Amino acid sequence: MSKNKLRTILTAFGVFWGIFMLVVLLGAGNGMQHGIEREFADEAKNSLWIWGGKTSLPYKGMKPGREVIFTNDDAQSINYQVDGVEKLAPRTFFWGEYTISYKDKNGSYQIHGVNRDYLDINGSKIAAGRNLNPLDMKERRKVMVIGKRVKEVLFGADVPLDEVIGKYVKVMVLKEKKKEETTTTTTNTANTQKTDSNRVAGIYFQVVGVFTNKAEQGRLEERSVMPITTLQSTFNLYNRVHTMALTTEKGVRVSEVQGKVRQLLAGKHQFDVKDEEAVNLNNNEENFERFMGLFDGIAAFVWFISMCTLIAGIVGVSNIMLIIIKERTKEIGIRKAIGATPFSIVSLVIQESIIITSVAGYLGFLAGVGMLELIGYFITQAKNEIRYFTYPVVNLNLIFIAIGVLVVAGALAGLFPAMKAANIKPIEALRAD
Repeated sequence: MSKNKLRTILTAFGVFWGIFMLVVLLGAGNGMQHGIEREFADEAKNSLWIWGGKTSLPYKGMKPGREVIFTNDDAQSINYQVDGVEKLAPRTFFWGEYTISYKDKNGSYQIHGVNRDYLDINGSKIAAGRNLNPLDMKERRKVMVIGKRVKEVLFGADVPLDEVIGKYVKVMVLKEKKKEETTTTTTNTANTQKTDSNRVAGIYFQVVGVFTNKAEQGRLEERSVMPITTLQSTFNLYNRVHTMALTTEKGVRVSEVQGKVRQLLAGKHQFDVKDEEAVNLNNNEENFERFMGLFDGIAAFVWFISMCTLIAGIVGVSNIMLIIIKERTKEIGIRKAIGATPFSIVSLVIQESIIITSVAGYLGFLAGVGMLELIGYFITQAKNEIRYFTYPVVNLNLIFIAIGVLVVAGALAGLFPAMKAANIKPIEALRAD
């Protein structure tokens, strides 16, 4: 090995590259998988999200293009008439310019009207205080559960979460500008004047809880929620529901409920049940299973490519061992002539093979881990800019098992050349050119 350094290095490089690629590809695959799982986070995997669209097919003499608008009755009908529904959460939100303020601090954040099941389905966790409850809904209480990032802006990141419970925040809604025409008459002419109405309504809500959410890298924490009944009555959105989310009972697949929901809504809103654009349905269960199946395929592909690379490296080791045996034929003949046993000849060749594969494999492992750490560093610096990829990690047990298999394979790669060397007759070896 020391005499033929370049050949030894080139032989070891094939093994080094195989382990290096295995570590990097497995780490990258895990990073992507964890990134996708982070997007789902704690959101219910057996959930179905429903929102209205526009009809694209004519139905019973009605033209396409009709907008499907949900109401509270739609949510109640799904909850009580569709078998297999465990939880159902309607959601309403209002459009326009509005801010949430506390004393001299304010920010523009989405405000949704929901029930207590919404946060559970959406994967949010109560970090302080409480969730919305049935009394909040019934009495239309002016209470609010704010996201953690909303809390940090309004109250400060250093303020403990428990200290914001019971505080009152102000929701200021900037009403749409209207052109009001007023007519003034003089003795000679009638002048029409336009004035802008830009009134701001401020309503106070008591903070009863703070929630956290890992999905979308914490972006959902930039929202606040209040009882849907409160939002509908306070902001003139009576009986309006924008989206609905539901989960299924244990043992019931979302796809089984999905068809029943579409059929029920088609009957209530008078559209063709085959019209997929009338109502949009997002099946989280199917999405999650599709992603997991994709990553299983990616993992299998990574292992296949890496194993092929390793096998190529091992074959290279075996071929080099054959060349070495041919070059050292006279040396082996002399060793046998002075009493070397076949075992000593075999072990001489196998040891060289094992050293090459084990050292090259270990160096490939170190280089692969170093590459993953470098990738992880850049991901950390990017912070929230990379959504579907997180810090790449690799299962060390799998890598050590792969290196162990590699060493055994290296020994087997040198075994055939070693057996050939052990069978060389001294007289024939000494005559070899």
